[in-house]
Order: sequence, then C-alpha cells, then structure tokens
Amino acid sequence: MATWIPESASPSPAAAGRSFGFGGIGAAIVREPVALLGLALVALYVAVALVVGFLPLRDPLQVSAQRLVGPTPEFPFGTDALGRDVLSRVLFGARLSIRVAVLSVAIATIVGGALGLISGYLGGWADLVIGRVLDVFFAFPAILLALGIVAALGPDPSNVIIAIAVVYTPIFARVVRGPVLALRARDFVEAARAVGATSSRIVVRHVLPNLMSTLVVQVSLALSWAVLTEGALSFLGLSAQPPAPSWGVMLSEGRQYLEFATHLAVFPGLAIMVAVLGFNLLGDGLRDAMDPQRR
Repeated sequence: MATWIPESASPSPAAAGRSFGFGGIGAAIVREPVALLGLALVALYVAVALVVGFLPLRDPLQVSAQRLVGPTPEFPFGTDALGRDVLSRVLFGARLSIRVAVLSVAIATIVGGALGLISGYLGGWADLVIGRVLDVFFAFPAILLALGIVAALGPDPSNVIIAIAVVYTPIFARVVRGPVLALRARDFVEAARAVGATSSRIVVRHVLPNLMSTLVVQVSLALSWAVLTEGALSFLGLSAQPPAPSWGVMLSEGRQYLEFATHLAVFPGLAIMVAVLGFNLLGDGLRDAMDPQRR
C-alpha cells in the first residue's frame, strides 16, 4: 500500500536536482530504442484519434444487414451483431479513449503537482496536513476507488475523468514532493533566497525545471493506466454507453460471440493493448534514459 513518505526519507539532493529540459528529453528518447518504439505507438494512437473524423470511414453507428461478418476486403475488421463496421468503431473509439486519458491525467498533474510543491517546499504543518489527507486516498486500491467514484456519480465519460483524476492526484503529489524536499536545500535555491527572490519565483525558475524529467515519465505511465481504466469501466457499463464507439463497450458486446465471431473482441482488445503498451514503453524508456546513474 502506498503511504506518504516522511520528510527524512526523501531523495538526496544529488539525485533530485538535475534539470532535464525538453531538448534533453528528446535526446533521451533517441538514445533508447524502447522509448522510440513507445513513441511510435503513442504517435499512431494520437494521430488516429485526431484525424479519424476526416478518414473515409463508415458511420460507426450505422447498422446494416451484414451482421457478424468476419474480416473481408469490404469490412477489414468485420461487422458486429447489428452490422456496424468494426474498423470504424475501433478507430472512433480512440477519440473517446484519448480524451478521457489526457483530461484526467492533466487534472491530476496540475492539482497533484501543486499539492506536492506546496507540501515539499513549505514543509511543516502544510506538509503534515496534505500528507494525512492524501493518505486517506492511498488507503484504497486505485481501481476500487475509481469504481466507487463512478458508481456514485453515474455512468458517464465525464465522471470517469473525475474518478481517474482523483485516483492519480495523490500519486502525482507524492512523486513531486520528494524531489522538492531535496531541491529546496540545494545551493542554487539558497542563493536565490539570499538575493531576495520570492518563493514563487524560486519555484518557477529553479524548482519546476528540475522536476520536468520526473513529471514526463510519470505522465506517460499515468496515461497508460488511464486508457486501461477507461476501457475497464466502459466494459462494466460505467463509462460510455451503447451504442457509443468505445473499446470497452465493444469488448462487452463481443464477449457473447467469442465462439464464432472472435473479431468482435480481438480488434478492440488489440487497440487497448497497443495504446497501453505504447505509453508503458515510452515511460520505461524515458525512465531508463533519464536515470542519472546511467548517464
């Protein structure tokens, strides 16, 4: 179970104070084949979500008499029980998936990052109060907490965004707090204080740039979990509702036809796998490339 790390257990300043800008992140990706592969998969996923509305595809909600047809030149991914084009539904499903993942992780990054900065930089009572509040969220398994929130708010993609953001906010706060504890004691921060720099200027100019590498890796891994969670909640009927082109909904609809129409579950399952694998590989590759002990 994740717990709030005591102030004395934070990383050493030597490990936490390394600035890693966007140029360094790009160089790190180039050096790591795993990160490059992950970036390629993520780029494919994002590109499909952005341009799917301009592609010459059938309407994902249009029904036809050609029901439960296997993959053919006319229907490369086959059709479902209502004659809808599975290829079109899988590609349009990427749009919903990435919207939920990006918005939820963005909220968690902003709120959790702010809490981590306040807790780590101010310390004292602020650190204690924030830590104890976030420990309450750490007491629940992530997926069960997300399920509970969506069940309470109602089945809707907007509520899934809220649920994932709530689950990941304390995680981002913990990830940010540790390096900030180390950075606030570094010589360049003490020098900035000595010349009269305000706390907000120190945080923006000296602390945040040194958190970039940590945040980039954590965001990548959080996005993979968000995609998987959205699919799981859709499968359980707690996110997008039929006939919406959602990967989880398609998996749920296709499970009763697994014996003679496996394509209904295989293709949306592969779509989820590619998206999650891409973010995981990118995050793992970046983590290895940015490890100070390997550079």
